[in-house]
Amino acid sequence: MRWFWIDRFTEFVPGRRATAVKNVSLAEEHVHDHWQAYPVHPASLMIEGVAQTGGILVGQVRDFAEKVVLAKIAKAEFDDVAVPGDQLTYKVEITNVSEQAASVAGSVLKNDQPIGKVELMFSHVDHNLAGVKFPEENFVFTGRFQRMIEPFLESDDA
Repeated sequence: MRWFWIDRFTEFVPGRRATAVKNVSLAEEHVHDHWQAYPVHPASLMIEGVAQTGGILVGQVRDFAEKVVLAKIAKAEFDDVAVPGDQLTYKVEITNVSEQAASVAGSVLKNDQPIGKVELMFSHVDHNLAGVKFPEENFVFTGRFQRMIEPFLESDDA
């Protein structure tokens, strides 16, 4: 099973930036199971939301030919928590991309108010672990993730 920590993209500029949203709901098991008396969407999953947004952005640079994995959380600071009923917005920009790796800077907003900053590094494992055999299917870039950005890519062709 693959967990999705973003609901949809609201902006996707290939090779530059992306914005995605996540609606926090009490219907999600992790919210009420985290702290039963005070259900929250944990900061670790907000980091993963930024990572999924950034990973798709980085992967698209080379048309999803690379296996992109989260390599390092360089920075993660949060000033508030998210609770059921909140909408999280992940704004991510590519700060560097090379053959071996990429880095992104992200901000997390709760109901349009900033609550966090995240800086991440991704590895292109095919380049960094040359000679090691990986499964042919990409780690993250499933059809569902790719379908989330299709409307933005199609609009660029028009």
